[in-house]
Amino acid sequence: MKRFLSKVLKISLGVYSALFVVFFFDLDGKLIKYLVEPIFLKHYDDMPRRDVTKDEYLIGKFDNFDKDT
Repeated sequence: MKRFLSKVLKISLGVYSALFVVFFFDLDGKLIKYLVEPIFLKHYDDMPRRDVTKDEYLIGKFDNFDKDT
């Protein structure tokens, strides 16, 4: 039983240390910034988009909707 608790304690300490290093050096944020963000930027910059400045102004096209009715 003592060996088992010793192993659990060592594994827990190792996991805690690894998580502390990730937090302290902001490694998760750096991973997102340098690896994930460029992929997302490339994907979303290449998406076709409509030009919303050329949409017609539709105020008054729809009826007035009262919240009371």
